[in-house]
Amino acid sequence: MARQWECVAIVGVGLIGASIGQALLRRGLAKRVVGIARRQTTLRAARRVEAVTNTTIDPLKGVAEADLVVVCTPPDTVVDLVRRTAEHAPEGTLFTDVASTKAKIAAALDGSLPRGCRFLGSHPLAGSEKTGPSYSDPNLFEGRVAVLTPTSHTNADDFDVLEAFWSSLGSVVIQMAPEEHDRALAETSHFPHLLAALLAGMLPEPYFRLTGTGFLDTTRVAAGDVEMWTQICMQNRRYLLEVCRKFGERLRHLAAALEKGDAPAVQQILTLGKKNRDALGS
Repeated sequence: MARQWECVAIVGVGLIGASIGQALLRRGLAKRVVGIARRQTTLRAARRVEAVTNTTIDPLKGVAEADLVVVCTPPDTVVDLVRRTAEHAPEGTLFTDVASTKAKIAAALDGSLPRGCRFLGSHPLAGSEKTGPSYSDPNLFEGRVAVLTPTSHTNADDFDVLEAFWSSLGSVVIQMAPEEHDRALAETSHFPHLLAALLAGMLPEPYFRLTGTGFLDTTRVAAGDVEMWTQICMQNRRYLLEVCRKFGERLRHLAAALEKGDAPAVQQILTLGKKNRDALGS
């Protein structure tokens, strides 16, 4: 039987944070969910979608009785929020986050929190280009991968607790080292987002009305939060540069094939792409 938490504090009740709150409450996994945000409008929206039981704009007050704190804010804010709130959370409170980058955050927080508090990074591979609690979904994590990124300092019990937490929300939990996670996500998430942004950005306005479902599907994620994605790209720029160089080589190969009229080479590129995409499923 899944654990029922006395109090879970969620710092940042946007799409992901509110979806976590909804899932906890609707599945009876938490007696109280405290939503913490900078704006009262966000907190009112979180209440409307029944993602929280209590709200506050004061993060120090919000974590005061928390068994678990989940930080769902942009990556550049995670370290400072965890450090500040750990000073006011109950002794021994476990902290996690949902940021799309892990290495920099883990290095800053690994084994360094006061009063017996601990941090173990998480990344649920779920979400949308939409933002805000109005787009939350209690089933958002159902069947989706959630990555835990332990370090050499991680307590095994903490890993087990967070594995059970994400599993109770419907996720399939896997383990990766923080650097390994960032290298992989550069290829599977961060570079595809940049590519979508480049494609959307280079489209001349007179061609807007000529776009079909293919272009819209390919560039959908470009509508995501620009500030957050800038932070993701800068935190993971090391591995993003590796992917950019690899993509550049592939693009030069394709351009050379087109210039030569080399249909078999073009077909080979398209065939490999179709094979891999078909393997991913719908």
